[in-house]
Order: sequence, then C-alpha cells, then structure tokens
Amino acid sequence: MSPTASSPAAPTAPRRKRSVVRALLRLWPYVYPARVRVFSAAAVAVVAASMGLVMPLVLKWMVDGPVADGDTGGVWLGGLVLLLVGLAEALLFGLRRWLVARPLARVEANMRDAIYRHLQRLPVTFHDRWPTGQLLSRATGDLQLLRMFLAFGLTFLIVNSATILIGFGVLLSQDWTLGLVLVLPVVPLIVLCALFEQRFSVVARRAQDQMGDLTTVVEESILGIRIIKGFGRHRSQARAFKLLSGELRDTEMRKARLLAAIWLVILALPELFLGAALVLGVSQVADGQLTAGTLVAFMATAMVLRWPVESMGFLLALCNEAATATDRYFEVLDTEIPDEPGGRAAAEAPRPAGPPDGPRPDAPPGDGLRLEDVVFRYPDAPPDAPPVLDGVTLHVRTGETMALVGATGSGKTTLLALLPRLHEVTSGRITLDGVDTATLSRAEVRERIAMAFEEPTLFSASVGENVLMGGEDADEAELARALRVSQADGFVRALPEGLETEVGEQGLSLSGGQRQRLALARAVVGRPRFLVLDDPLSALDVHTEARVEAALREVLVGTTALVVAHRPSTVQLADRVALLSEGRVAAVGTHTALLRENAEYRRLMTGESQLSGGRTQSSPSGGPLTAPSRSA
Repeated sequence: MSPTASSPAAPTAPRRKRSVVRALLRLWPYVYPARVRVFSAAAVAVVAASMGLVMPLVLKWMVDGPVADGDTGGVWLGGLVLLLVGLAEALLFGLRRWLVARPLARVEANMRDAIYRHLQRLPVTFHDRWPTGQLLSRATGDLQLLRMFLAFGLTFLIVNSATILIGFGVLLSQDWTLGLVLVLPVVPLIVLCALFEQRFSVVARRAQDQMGDLTTVVEESILGIRIIKGFGRHRSQARAFKLLSGELRDTEMRKARLLAAIWLVILALPELFLGAALVLGVSQVADGQLTAGTLVAFMATAMVLRWPVESMGFLLALCNEAATATDRYFEVLDTEIPDEPGGRAAAEAPRPAGPPDGPRPDAPPGDGLRLEDVVFRYPDAPPDAPPVLDGVTLHVRTGETMALVGATGSGKTTLLALLPRLHEVTSGRITLDGVDTATLSRAEVRERIAMAFEEPTLFSASVGENVLMGGEDADEAELARALRVSQADGFVRALPEGLETEVGEQGLSLSGGQRQRLALARAVVGRPRFLVLDDPLSALDVHTEARVEAALREVLVGTTALVVAHRPSTVQLADRVALLSEGRVAAVGTHTALLRENAEYRRLMTGESQLSGGRTQSSPSGGPLTAPSRSA
C-alpha cells in the first residue's frame, strides 16, 4: 500500500442472516476443557445473586415483626442476618472470579495458538490477499474481547437472566397485582432488544473491520518509516491515517448512539412501571390490603432487579461484539488448507503413469529437478486470464547449476515459488529425483529444498538463530562454513556480540547487503539436496560479489541448483542457462551459446536495444561485455 492510500478492506464472508447464538456456540470446543470451572462459576454467581434477593425477605420480616412490635433485639438480629448475607454474597462473587480467571486465560491462549498455527500453514495466496492488520486484529483484539465476554459477559448474562426470573417469581409471590405491573414492560423490551441486536451487529462488525484497516496502516507506516521520511510523505500518511481514524470514530459514535438509545429505553420503561407499582402499593397499604413490610420487601426486590435489567443493554452489545469477533476469528480458521500431501491441485493435475508415492519408473537414480508441462495461474485470477506459467518443461540434472533468466514479469519468481510448494501448480508436475512433489508433504519438500529470496527477511532474533533456521541440526562448524561461503563471517565478527547480536525487526539494523548475505548463509547451512536462489547477490558490491561467487562455486558442486540471475557475473556460476519468456521456456543452453544464438537473451545480458554486430555495450553489472557478431 502506498503511503497515501487507504488500507484495503479485509475479505469478508458472504452476507447472510447471522445468529448470535450460533456464532457464539462455535467457541464451545475451546471452552469445553474448562467447562467444569466455567459452569461452576456461573452456578456460584447465581447463588451469590440470589443472596441479594434474600435481603428483601429479611427486611419484610423485620418491618412486619420486630420494628412493628418494637423488639430491639429482633432488629439487631435482622441486621446481623443482613450483614452475613452481604458477606456471603461478596465471598461468592470472589470465588466466581477465581474459578474463571485461569481457565479462560488458557482458552484465549489456545485460540491464539490455533490461529497462529493455521496462519503458518495457509498458502501464500491467502497472505497475498489479506492485509496484515486484519490478521493482527483477529489474533489480538478480537481474542481479548472474547475472553472478556467469556469471563464477564457470558457469566452475567446467565446470572442476570436467572436473577430476573427468580426475582419476578418473588415479586409475584409477594403481591401478584403489583408483580403484574412490573411484568408488563417485558414484552416491549424483548421486541426493542431484538431490533437493537440486528442494527448493532452490523455496526459492530464495521467497527472491528475498520480497526483492522487502521492496524494495517499503522503497521505499514512503522515498517516503511524510511520510505515515508525519505520521500517526505509523513503528511500524506497522516492524512490517510486521519481518514481511517475518522471513519472508525464515526462508526464508534454510531455504536454509542445505538447503545445510548437502548439504555434509555431499558432504564426509563421499568422506572415508569416501578413508579406506578409504588403508587398502587402505597394506596393498598393505606387501604389495609397490604402490609408495610410487604411493600418494603417488594420495592427492595424491585431495586435489586434494577441492575440485572439495566445491564441487559450492555450485555447484549457485548454479546453482539463477541459474536462478531467469533465470526472474524473463524473467517481465518475456516479457510481451507489444501490436503496433504498434494492438495486440490495435486488431485486434479494429470499424472504420468507410475507409482503415486515413488519415483517414476523411467527416472534414473538422482534424476535431479524436473518441471513437466507446468501451468500456473493464481486462484483469484479471472477465468479468461492467461496463465503466469504456460507449459514450462525444464530439467536440472543432478549436481548441475542452472541459471534462470528472463525479463521482468516473465514468471521467474513465480516458478521458484512452485518448487517448495509456496504455490500449487495448476497442472503439470514437478519432481525431485523422480518423486512428484505433489505426493510429498510440504514439510518433506521443504526439507529437500533450501531457498534464498531476493528480498531477504530476517527475524527479531540473533544472527546465529536467523542462519540456523535453514538447518536446525547444523553444528558450529556448519554455521561457520555457511557464513564463510556468504562472506558474512567478517561483518558478523565485528558486531557487538558476534553471533549472539540481535538483528532487530526484519533485520533493518543491518545493511541490505548484510541481510542478503545472512539469507544466503541460511540457505546453504543445511547442505540442501536442492538449492533455489532468487538473484541472491543483487545487493552486493562488485568485490564482495566476486568473493561470494568464488565461495559459492564450491557449494554448488555438491548440490542441484536453480538460480535466478540478472547479471552476467551470476549467470557464469551456472552450467547451463534457461531463458524464460512470457511464461514459457524459450531456450536452454550455455551462456556463450545463448549469447551467440538468441537475440532476446543477448539483449537481456548486454542491454542492446537492437541487434548490432560486434558492438560493445555496458552490461548490467557495470562492466563492458562484447556482444558477438552474427558470424561469431
């Protein structure tokens, strides 16, 4: 995303009528291990809430008994009972908190682990479509909201509902006429709450999606701070942030207005009927139809019920937000991972005859790397769009190094991504020593293939840890060898703590060339059977590049390698060269032969704009390179 552009919207599920209950029930597999303590906490909370309903009954006994009779001892006894009931209520609520705190924190941790593991297994095409901020907001903010709902909202929804039912039973038992007065607003409240739920759920979803968009802008602004400062784009970036922040503020204000409206109704309507019940009760006491103690108990019970009734608006809003967070969480978790070992693409791709789980019958031992009639188009590409790769057939023999050359957009990087199954081929097949990669698990494929990307990515870890990601079983000697091959040993020794130096987020504390050399070391440290390099020397100066190439020649002797190259110096590492043009292999041969015979290859290597016999051109690496004449 450019600094001035707004963040792309997150992919959303198809619009459909959503059930809050059905959405929240999807949390049950995660809550199930903690079900005993969760339900125990809810039961304890119901008992604690019931303590509050005991107090009005004690007050009724005191007013109609000791107070009416002038019995001071009875009044003191009633006060002691009220004190004990209040203390029991406080202890029970404390017990409820203790019961749910640890297991629900574990539920949140398990859900976060699940989404993280799923994100690691999802194909690259998924990550290409989804903004990072949307994924971050689902794995952090949404899960915190769900924990708050499970620890507080769910418990009190059960407790308050039970309290209201028990409380209305107590009211009706004390005086059914007064009780009916307070029951009357229940039906209109239920209707209004249903309407509120429908409107609030839409706004809640919009707010959470906008928060994900805002998170994306912040994350990209921090990672791209050098670009923003370098081009003086801080003002435009601030405008983009302000725009998204304003949209989120407007949505939150919409939520606040809806919540204020439902609270107004929930607070005002019962108060009106409570006032009517009080007037009716006082008149009944005056007429002798009702005792003063009964009226006191009735009004005290009604006051106890105020909080459960008034909190329903907040709890309904929390339920809707939790249901939205659940939907957003499972949008990621419901994304299917292609079946192992081959997934959908492997199942649909035509296979040559032969055992599905072993080498081809005609493949000799050590057959190297083969691509056979490989076609690839991105899953979200229009049906009529031409494939990125169209019938690519290539054979890199065992122990051979092949350079892959082509103009920008010819499909080189996409082809490399198919080898470790970062993408799945649309049709065709790729074999490693005669074994179809689609019959292997991704883990098995990636154990055999090591990669170094043109844009090296390092992690917030030490230098040694970053390199050893390419070979966890590698010893110190292998690590030292990999650093020597990539010519990284010198600058690593100069770092403050050597191999233990933390490189910082994305390795931005290092130069581009240093990051690229560490990425190359990571690729070769495990002595891989197959090595795939995507222009691994592009950020190096001429002298360092020459030293790395000299050391790489020793490594390439013992492996089968495919190297994307843009400069003649890198091409000359290879035994043969494959020219990729518009998604097809246009030519295969040695560097010298292709320079002599292929005009497109000669233009790529020499920078010629048109064929000219014997003219010297400036090569992309900066040195002169003489293009042979036709007669050469």
